[in-house]
Amino acid sequence: MEEKILRMKELVPLLSRAGQAYYQESREIMSNYQYDQLYDELVLLEKETGIILSQSPTQKVGYEVLSELPKETHETPMLSLDKTKSVEDLAEWLGAQEGLLSWKLDGLTIVLTYENGSLAKAVTRGNGEIGEVITNNAKAFSNIPLSIPYKGLLVIRGEAVIQYSDFEKINQEIQEVDAKYKNPRNLCSGSVRQLNSQITAQRNVKFKAFALVKANEVDFKNSRKEQFIWLASQGFEVVEYRAVTKESIAEAVGQFAEKVEHYDIPSDGLVLLFDNIAYGESLGRTAKFPRNSIAFKWADEIRKTYLKEIEWSASRTGLINPVAIFEPVELEGTTVSRASVHNISIMEALELGEGDLITVYKANMIIPQIADNVTRSNTIAIPKHCPVCGGDTEIRQVDEVRSLYCVNPDCPAKTIKRFTLFVSRDALNVDGLSEATLEKFIQAGFIHEFADIFHLKQHEEEIVQMEGFGQKSYDNLIASVKKASHTNLARLIYGLGIAGIGLANAKVLCRKFRFDFDAMRHASIEELLEADGIGEVLAKAWMEYFENQENCLQVDRLLAELTLEKEEVISEEEAVFSGKTFVITGTLERFSNRKELQAAIEAKGGKVAGSVSAKTSYLINNDTASNSSKNKKAKELGIPILSEQDFIQLLENEK
Repeated sequence: MEEKILRMKELVPLLSRAGQAYYQESREIMSNYQYDQLYDELVLLEKETGIILSQSPTQKVGYEVLSELPKETHETPMLSLDKTKSVEDLAEWLGAQEGLLSWKLDGLTIVLTYENGSLAKAVTRGNGEIGEVITNNAKAFSNIPLSIPYKGLLVIRGEAVIQYSDFEKINQEIQEVDAKYKNPRNLCSGSVRQLNSQITAQRNVKFKAFALVKANEVDFKNSRKEQFIWLASQGFEVVEYRAVTKESIAEAVGQFAEKVEHYDIPSDGLVLLFDNIAYGESLGRTAKFPRNSIAFKWADEIRKTYLKEIEWSASRTGLINPVAIFEPVELEGTTVSRASVHNISIMEALELGEGDLITVYKANMIIPQIADNVTRSNTIAIPKHCPVCGGDTEIRQVDEVRSLYCVNPDCPAKTIKRFTLFVSRDALNVDGLSEATLEKFIQAGFIHEFADIFHLKQHEEEIVQMEGFGQKSYDNLIASVKKASHTNLARLIYGLGIAGIGLANAKVLCRKFRFDFDAMRHASIEELLEADGIGEVLAKAWMEYFENQENCLQVDRLLAELTLEKEEVISEEEAVFSGKTFVITGTLERFSNRKELQAAIEAKGGKVAGSVSAKTSYLINNDTASNSSKNKKAKELGIPILSEQDFIQLLENEK
């Protein structure tokens, strides 16, 4: 039986690829004779096993487009698992019982129901009590059986996942950086909960069964392991597991740990389950957790190393950040040798000194951080002079945080970082002008102010001869500069680098002053304060920038080089979201990406921020019931959480 199922899993994708090549791409990867032979073999295997896999070419699955996903209450609540990071705790929890240790997959939990041997229903976990019905989408998963030999009522739980390899392929096809998916779980969640099941089919979602809830009149010999074996015989892919005892669990955890770095399926830990079904169920549950299973979370990988020095890194605002340089260590599969210390307050709290024994880790397995300082010699001196220009520094304190600043307005570090911001993606978006290239051009005297970027043609001969450049690189750069000269007012304002004026605030100011730049630059502080989200600090920074005569002259010279798009001025009646701030999180289904949703909000006078705060009006998250940090923050502050459908309804109501 097992060999027949494996053969079917080989034939389905092979025949699907051949069919797509022939019917959609007008090419052949096998002869008609070969295709017919393999097709007939698959039909025979489906009859012999009673199993029909999803995406089998013997089936015609009609794709479905819905206006919204219907909701359904689970028969029994789907609780979270209690957690530990200690192998010793796992052994103590298992005691004298035998257990099954498996991957804790990081995707979206799904409940499948089969009736009379056919997939009847698929429902997401949702908030544990109410989920969304995604039956047609589940039929489009790459490995779910549509038909199985067992004809009784079967209910199972499992994880819908997208493999890292598929995730990377999908992200590579997305050109816009902001539209790329952050991780496979987000992509999986959006794929599973699509309103168009054809999109789900394109994402190669897989289902891994991890629990059998109900299968009447089947003798599992009181063993969860027997349930897993039986599920595999029905054509399901079961989560990888190992049978363990108290004595062998440490070794099993170690075996999983060796695999996790290269495992293609996202996992955020392990699950330990009592093999004895009756014993596990007799333990009942707490208000939050079942008592028959427990999750094991990987502890942060921490390494000891020695601090070599503190490097001081200057920014365009004059802020000088301490960066720890230490002896290289392996962390989460990569070699790291530096970590930001963020500010003077953190550096002083760690009492850092050269040669100190420190411990380092990767926050969220990504960003290197110092965990602790064992030696605490506290010998690092705070520089009195800027490491770039040699000018004076000063320590400024905002609330409880002390930070170091360079006070020299002509500091080269400020100049380079200022130009780097100006040519960045959200500002003028000039491809080919990296920070290193800007530094070369500034040192060569090609660039003194923003307008000079649009006169680089005057230096063609010198640029072509520069290391790393040639005629083609130069031509590409000039083409990019020409393209960047056509921009809009918000991008321009953001690119000027006025302290605290990000792209969102730039858009707010543009709408407030009806895209009249002359009115904006000559605005009084009272007029600026009338703009949503512009407080005294930002208003003062704006005023100081345009009170500087040299800044104004440079802006005038820059404007002479630019063609600004004519913006549509919306009326007060149309600006239904004026004064409202939205935060967007999670995957989207109705809008193609966050930029499109943001544009819809801004077109109605609203503003989009990156984090939830007391100033937030609405949080948009399709998973309104999730326990994400943004959802929790919104609930604490009493901020409404909207799905995309809720937002669209809000938009309709405001018209």
